[in-house]
Amino acid sequence: MSKAEQTRQYIIEKTAPIFNKKGYFATSLSDITTATGLTKGSIYGNFKDKDDLATHVYTYQSRKISEAVNQQIIKQKTSLKKLLSFLDFYKDNFKNIAASGGCPMMNAAVEADDSLSFLTPKVRRSFDLWRQRLILILEEGVASGEFKQHISAENYAITFMAMVEGGILLSKISGRGKDLAIVLDKMKEMVDREIKA
Repeated sequence: MSKAEQTRQYIIEKTAPIFNKKGYFATSLSDITTATGLTKGSIYGNFKDKDDLATHVYTYQSRKISEAVNQQIIKQKTSLKKLLSFLDFYKDNFKNIAASGGCPMMNAAVEADDSLSFLTPKVRRSFDLWRQRLILILEEGVASGEFKQHISAENYAITFMAMVEGGILLSKISGRGKDLAIVLDKMKEMVDREIKA
C-alpha cells in the first residue's frame, strides 16, 4: 500500500464511526479533521468531496461486517450450522455493533432512502448480496435434505434480514441487548419449526 493509499485508508477508518453514529448530514468537516488530525486540504486532497468520502466509508463498513459474518459462516460444515452461525454472529457482536452506532448498512439505508441518492445503489447492492447469501444457504440446505423441500428461500431470507435489522434497532434504542436476543431466539424457533426437515 502506497503512502497515499495508507492516508486514504486512515481517513476512512477514523471517520467511519463518526458517519455511523452521527449520520452523513450531521457529520461536519471539523468532526472529520478532529478525528483524523489532518487539515481540510489533506482531506480534500484525498477525496473529491464529502460525498466521495462517505461512499468510501460506506464501502469499508459494509465490507467489514460482511467479511466478519462470512468468516463465521465458512467455518461451518452444514447448511443448518451456517444459518445458525449467521444468527449467532449478531448475538455475539451486538455490543460492538451498538457501540459503533448500530448497523452501518441500516443507518446508511435510512439516510440514502431519504436524501443521499449517490449512496442508494451501494446500499441496495449490500442488501442484495446479503439476501443472496442467505438464499444460497437455504437452497443448499434444501438440496442436501437438511431443510424442507418446499420452503421459499427468498421469503425466509427477506424475513430474517428484516428481523435482524429490526432487532438491532429495538435493542439500540432501548439500550437492552435482550431485545435483539429475543428476536434471534424467535428466529431459531422458526428455523426449527418451519425450515428444518
